[in-house]
Amino acid sequence: MKQVLQDARTGEISVEEVPAPQSLPGCVLVRIAASVVSAGTERASAEFARKNLMQKAKSRPDLVREVIAKVQRDGIFSAIHAVRNRLDQPQSPGYSSAGTVLEIGEGINDLRPGERVACAGAGIAVHAEVACVPRLLVARIPTREIRDEVTFDEAAFATLGAVALHGIRTAEAKLGETVAIIGMGLIGQLTIQLLKAAGCRVFGMDVAPDRSELARQMGADAVATSASDFRDLCAQSTGGTGVDSVLITAETSSSEPVNLAGAIARDRAIVVAVGTVGIDIERKTYYEKELDFRISRSYGPGRYDAAYEQKGRDYPIGYVRWTEARNMESFLRFVSERKINVLPLITHRFPVERAKNAYDLITGKTSEPFLGVVLHYAGAEAPVRRLELVTSPASSAATPAGTVSVGLLGAGVFAGSTLIPAMKDSSATALVSVCAATGSHAQHAAKKFGFRSCTTEQAQVIDDPSINTVVIATRHHLHAGQVLAALRAGKNVFCEKPLCLSEDELRSIVRQYLTHSVRPALMVGFNRRFAPMTQKLKSFLRQISEPLALHYRINAGYLPPDHWVNDREQGGGRILGEVCHFADLLSNLAASRIVEVEARTLADVGRYSGDNVLASFRFANGSEARISYLANGDRSFSKERIEVFGGGVSAVLEDFRHLEMVRDGRKETIRSRWHQDKGHHAEWAAFVEHVRGNAKAPIPFEEVVSTTLTTLRVNESVSVGKPLQVNGPAFIESAVTDGGSDRDE
Repeated sequence: MKQVLQDARTGEISVEEVPAPQSLPGCVLVRIAASVVSAGTERASAEFARKNLMQKAKSRPDLVREVIAKVQRDGIFSAIHAVRNRLDQPQSPGYSSAGTVLEIGEGINDLRPGERVACAGAGIAVHAEVACVPRLLVARIPTREIRDEVTFDEAAFATLGAVALHGIRTAEAKLGETVAIIGMGLIGQLTIQLLKAAGCRVFGMDVAPDRSELARQMGADAVATSASDFRDLCAQSTGGTGVDSVLITAETSSSEPVNLAGAIARDRAIVVAVGTVGIDIERKTYYEKELDFRISRSYGPGRYDAAYEQKGRDYPIGYVRWTEARNMESFLRFVSERKINVLPLITHRFPVERAKNAYDLITGKTSEPFLGVVLHYAGAEAPVRRLELVTSPASSAATPAGTVSVGLLGAGVFAGSTLIPAMKDSSATALVSVCAATGSHAQHAAKKFGFRSCTTEQAQVIDDPSINTVVIATRHHLHAGQVLAALRAGKNVFCEKPLCLSEDELRSIVRQYLTHSVRPALMVGFNRRFAPMTQKLKSFLRQISEPLALHYRINAGYLPPDHWVNDREQGGGRILGEVCHFADLLSNLAASRIVEVEARTLADVGRYSGDNVLASFRFANGSEARISYLANGDRSFSKERIEVFGGGVSAVLEDFRHLEMVRDGRKETIRSRWHQDKGHHAEWAAFVEHVRGNAKAPIPFEEVVSTTLTTLRVNESVSVGKPLQVNGPAFIESAVTDGGSDRDE
């Protein structure tokens, strides 16, 4: 299918062929007929992307601070690598569209294929021929006379209409009140019509005479083209008292609209910023009138709430009357009843193939006046979810014997920045196919790294006979199911941590793995044990025969509660998602499996999502360890520090860049000033040699199970508040024999 993509480095627009998305649970697959190009949001995004690095840094000082902290912690080359990869992923613009339902996902029972719908959501209702949209970001287009039905062009404005409606509701505008609108762009023009439909008197202002005149034609009671004229208009028309509320729908960095709003408002009026404007408020005016200044957040309650938007958990109508979906439905009813006229606002229409012309228009390259810009799509009936790339004869040749032929599930930032480059460094690795939920990500990874094909359907990777190894780099809740599917297909599996999110899932994986008489390779991405400095430390400790004392401090940094890792359903929380790394490394250094864990969290104060964890470990060989996993520190401070004591020696490894080892009073220090190596390349090289039959498993299956079980028990220990036993071998045996656990061992 065709999709509009934007280069995050340059802002350049291209129209690419990408695989169509799958219909996911709780979502509908929509064949898009029309989408609106936002002259506000999308123009601002394009202008930011076109800035050079210094200009980007000036406009986003928060990101600059993050980069500086990363330089201090990980080294300049690691920081540069991270920045480049962040800018590498293509952006998918668009957030307001309309089309026809093609497929419905599991759990949807109130829509049917063939129904006409409007779609919303940045990164969801993108400019593409097909979109997968969560149910609560879809609104059914009302029907009216067949010869005069609501067109897709009209319905494509539903998201913008919802923005306008939410602004009006935020302003609490009531029947008979006088409302002023500053800024006569698309949102302003829609706001005028909605307010008139609600029985309000409306004054509009825009410095562009043609937009002010259009506002008058759309129903505004009076308009002005300058701030001074607008002050006079509002004063004279209200007998000097001022307007009841002001909606600022302009898009500017200037604070003049906010202060103009204060000047024209009556005492205790409400001023609402709908557009992105400067908010350097002149306090005197707002104080003397006791004005209520508000910012309208997008298109209604539910926006930015993953539980609502992604998981379909609607708000009860008795408590939240107007959600973003209900705002969309309400706007579409206004259009259907001819109380809102969208068509005069459309100044330009382009086929999607000419999307670049649309962006040249809204960014001012053509110097042509415009207002509503709509893209049209032909759209094939059957979505194509696999894209074969044009390859050279060498890359399309049969894979040589002994080659690890890879099918990759997941093409996010980590896969693109770390995992795939490690694979490409191996001459014995062939990149065959990459699958991602988002077709643009799959296509970008395939083109950048030389995969032969890309897809959005994981079965096309797992069932591909030319692929002998499946690499899993998706979100955590998908890992167990994908591991099981790959093992059933007889594939070797490399799974990024964690392996799974529950003991039941682990038990299923153990049973499936052990059913094979000739067992495929199964490895989890516990890369730290393969880091060069870890190897030096391991060699230093090899001669010690007595138990070790180890302390691992991780300055993990704060993650907001709504981050997907903190979502118990998707990420499983940071203990399962990250602490497994550190448990594995401690077990590797102690050269023994963990037999007991005890963990607790610091008082959370409602901010940290239980991320500050203190865990103690006892090993079979008598060693003891402690992990302090902390989210409450400063990110610029070192992230990871391991201290080891035993047998008369001491060692400290800090951030895999600085290693000190002391024996008999003599200190050996190893430093890496510019670069941090956490072992990803060595990890993949070791896995490849194992798959090719040249080496034993880099991490034995029993250790993979033991570390995963340990992490699950750490999570449980936090909940139950007591030590828990860990017996990996017994767990494996019980999983095969009776499906039980190791707890009675």
